[in-house]
Amino acid sequence: MTRMTLSTTVAGAVFALASGGALADSWDMPMAYAASNFHTEMGVAFADKVRDYTKGEIDITVHPGGSLFKGGEIKRAIQTGQAPIGERFMSAHANELPLLGWDNLPFLATSYAANDKLWSIAKDKVNAQLADQNLVTLYTCPWPGQGFYFNKEVSSSEDTQGVKFRSYNTATATFAEELGMIPVQVEAAELSQALATGVAEAFISSGSTGYDRKVWEQLSHYYKVNAWLPRNYVMVNKQIWDGLDGDTQAAIQTAADETGAACAAKSEELANWYYEQLEANGMTVADAGLEFLAELEAIGAKMTEDWRAAAGPDGEAILDAFKAE
Repeated sequence: MTRMTLSTTVAGAVFALASGGALADSWDMPMAYAASNFHTEMGVAFADKVRDYTKGEIDITVHPGGSLFKGGEIKRAIQTGQAPIGERFMSAHANELPLLGWDNLPFLATSYAANDKLWSIAKDKVNAQLADQNLVTLYTCPWPGQGFYFNKEVSSSEDTQGVKFRSYNTATATFAEELGMIPVQVEAAELSQALATGVAEAFISSGSTGYDRKVWEQLSHYYKVNAWLPRNYVMVNKQIWDGLDGDTQAAIQTAADETGAACAAKSEELANWYYEQLEANGMTVADAGLEFLAELEAIGAKMTEDWRAAAGPDGEAILDAFKAE
């Protein structure tokens, strides 16, 4: 899309909002995860709240499972005004903006409380960089801690050589490479097919993804590493947001704040339940062994220092402030 076309598209959207046009009444909200996933369910709850709090002025329709835009297309669609609002995995954009990998620093903030603290420190700096990309964050929500899925028992990196590993961002690709695995980019909506066809043989994610995708049909082991708690974020096109009146912005933000808090609570509530479901469906769910965990922690320390350098002064400030607390 050319700069002129982009400007015309977004300007037209803002004009429609200001003049009470169709876009002001109906917003499409692309989401990457299945309708049954708690992030998507919370997106629907958010849409209901917005409809209620704006007295029907904004009517959001949620499109789950990458049905409107694939996961990798959602951020760009919102930036360019193809969709006014949507949700994406924040660290999926760390290749564009290294700072957005703040929540993928292994073993730095491994509890919900620590993750909240880290986000409170990173939030203003992250949002400033997103604003430069024509985006406004409405709310974020953490996933449960990330662990490893394999189709065999794994005790150390000797067992992971040559394994085809589904990656979803630069951090997971780095983990794969450091462990001698082969990273393969696969969106969540395509994971089941990738596992069934042998495109991927292992991955790192929360219990939620394994449950949603019924990975026990192809995989046998889940290791509770709890490496990090990544966040999804619901974002809105900044020009469209700036075109709303103050009362409408306040109503939407209230809905967002309430949904973000409820989503985080739901994530924490479900974390152990997902483990139970994986076990109930025949998977071995266990803590990572000491040798494997030591290898992962060494890789994690290196990744954190690499991120510090890539993210620049903002990343340095976030790490220093978090460690100081």
